Amino acid sequence: MRKTNPQGKEYAGIDYFRLIAAFLVVAIHTSPLTDVSGTADFIFTRILARTAVPFFFMASGFFLFLKEEGGTLHFDRLAVFLKKTAVLYAIAILLYLPLNIYTGTAQEWRYLPNCLKDIAFDGTFYHLWYLPAAILGACIVWLLLKKRKAGQAFFICLVFYLIGLFGDSYYGISEKVPFLKAVYQSLFLFSDYTRNGLFYAPVFFLMGALFARRVQQGRGKQRIPLKTCLIGLAFSFSLMLAEGLLLHRFRLQRHDSMYLMLLPTMFFLFPCLLYWKGKDHRSLRNLSMLIYLIHPAGIVAVRGFAKATGLQGLLIENSVIHFLTVALGSLAAAAVLVAIGNRRRTHKVKPAHRHMDRAWAEIRLSALRHNVKALQAALPAGCKVMAVVKANAYGHGAAEISTYLNRIGIDSFAVATIEEGIYLRRQGVNGEILILGYTAVARASELFRYRLSQTVVDAEHARELNRFGKTLSVHIKVDTGMNRLGENYRHVSEIASVFDCRNLVVAGIFTHLSVSDSREESDVAFTNRQIQNFYELLDSLKVRGISIPKIHIQSSYGVLNYPGLQCSYARIGIALYGVLSATDPQTKRSLDLRPVLALKSRVTLVRSIESGEGVSYGREFIAQGETKIAVLSIGYADGFPRSLSAGKGHVLIHGSRAPIIGRICMDQLVVDVTGLPDVKRGDVATLIGKDGSEEITAEETAGNAGTITNELLSRLGDRLERVFLDF
Repeated sequence: MRKTNPQGKEYAGIDYFRLIAAFLVVAIHTSPLTDVSGTADFIFTRILARTAVPFFFMASGFFLFLKEEGGTLHFDRLAVFLKKTAVLYAIAILLYLPLNIYTGTAQEWRYLPNCLKDIAFDGTFYHLWYLPAAILGACIVWLLLKKRKAGQAFFICLVFYLIGLFGDSYYGISEKVPFLKAVYQSLFLFSDYTRNGLFYAPVFFLMGALFARRVQQGRGKQRIPLKTCLIGLAFSFSLMLAEGLLLHRFRLQRHDSMYLMLLPTMFFLFPCLLYWKGKDHRSLRNLSMLIYLIHPAGIVAVRGFAKATGLQGLLIENSVIHFLTVALGSLAAAAVLVAIGNRRRTHKVKPAHRHMDRAWAEIRLSALRHNVKALQAALPAGCKVMAVVKANAYGHGAAEISTYLNRIGIDSFAVATIEEGIYLRRQGVNGEILILGYTAVARASELFRYRLSQTVVDAEHARELNRFGKTLSVHIKVDTGMNRLGENYRHVSEIASVFDCRNLVVAGIFTHLSVSDSREESDVAFTNRQIQNFYELLDSLKVRGISIPKIHIQSSYGVLNYPGLQCSYARIGIALYGVLSATDPQTKRSLDLRPVLALKSRVTLVRSIESGEGVSYGREFIAQGETKIAVLSIGYADGFPRSLSAGKGHVLIHGSRAPIIGRICMDQLVVDVTGLPDVKRGDVATLIGKDGSEEITAEETAGNAGTITNELLSRLGDRLERVFLDF
């Protein structure tokens, strides 16, 4: 079986339905149609709304497993989910503790088994059972898929669901059989309900995981047609409606969360939502969860306000108004909390200027966001930006840049080394992280653990990685003329053999254009030959029956000079940061890119020297007359090139240029500020960036230093504070 990865997709339908599901849960606890019809309210809140929580479980299972190569959820990813859910649960417990004390529930916790039962299964408040259920359900599904095949895992979850079913909506049958009644009465000692993390949550978590596995293994073209999904949903829900009404009619329900036809209803509902594509809306995820968590407090608040104002008849006794008031109030409170959270996250990328007394780099995230939009708009439809964040994101700060790119929708990254990839994972970066350089097979376990995609540098490297024995994601590097890494494009059989490696999922195939930055006729001809060689290789692979995975050819200059190439990704490095490698580049296409980084330092000393006096090591600068100099607290140990010594470089102070004089030292440099008024200790000097109407670009600085911006920026040292600004 040839293994490839599908194109990345966003699932807007799932995000929008989260909000709908949250309001359905509010409806369950407020019974909005009571004044209209008891039967109508039962249908709405006890049948239709019962799709909400299974949907939440399926969505969690889907996204947990979605980006896992081979459909195997790595424990560190599960651990992040468990930690976040546990922290949320702890906060919710504290939030509702005053109500527990007020209602007397807390008194029951003096008996330890009651306390443990509530925390582990029932929730310390009536709606909080969902959180421990999510924790237990996720763990059960992870263990099952780790030890069993998917079909076996589903059968086990189904059996548990059926056991729970007869303790819930079908309990009226169970209690008529003495043995079963005794069994369930024993179960109820540990949990008041069978709709918990053991009997209820796992089957829906697993269904979500299996939908994710289907997408991840590249079978999207075989998915259920939308028409079939809609017909199946309508038919299944009709049967669930009949089931619920019959059970209610014959009073068989102990509770009404679990229906037999709920399973096929969710099976058809979820893929319907997968057809609803578009930009993801992460804020809706937080909003829906907050509505779920705080709406019981909203119910208490509305009731208290109604009693205090004498509006019980309107706000409490009118069931529709009561529901709308609670729903809108919970929405408003959740929106405020989301806004506060977003504001705090924004502030996190604007750290306090702790060390701006020496030298620092200002990183303007608004410029980065602008560049992403400009680059994405320049790419053909279906081609996505793969952000190259190697070398500390070209000196800009890899963790902060990558997490910000995650937030604005970028989920594909490229690094140079496994250490860089592990660092990003540990910093919470999501999505694919491709290692462009060589990684020895001795470190394959780390590739697996941190879910990193590895570049296969030749066929033998692929065979070495395959012998590791666990599923690894790889991209095949093809050498089309650069003669660096990659299997030669002529070696079709060798490249094809990589697809047969049973433990490798080929997620991509790519090449590197060696002179795409040049518009010289000979270089353009060579680049076109490289492109032709690559596509001819792909055609040869297709002839052999190989399904071509994601492809990527262009780097920054490839996008500017060969913009029409149809690829899955464009690997954008230097252009992402708003600069190009050299001054005055001749490119086929120009984009409105904004520099992200500005390099600044402080003036630490201002003095005048007499004619004949020298400055810095070697006395290469000798004053020809009285000269006013300023010492800046930045040097070559901070990454500022020593080759800019002796007048080759400039800085900006008070919007004017000041030449660098003498040799640049490890920690300091000296500039001539003769004629500049009011220069004093503490003033800001700009080495790269704007000051007033003047600007020193990275391209100019690199050119004067005899290098390119890629080297200049990536050499900026760790001593420099990175100050992240989002305006």
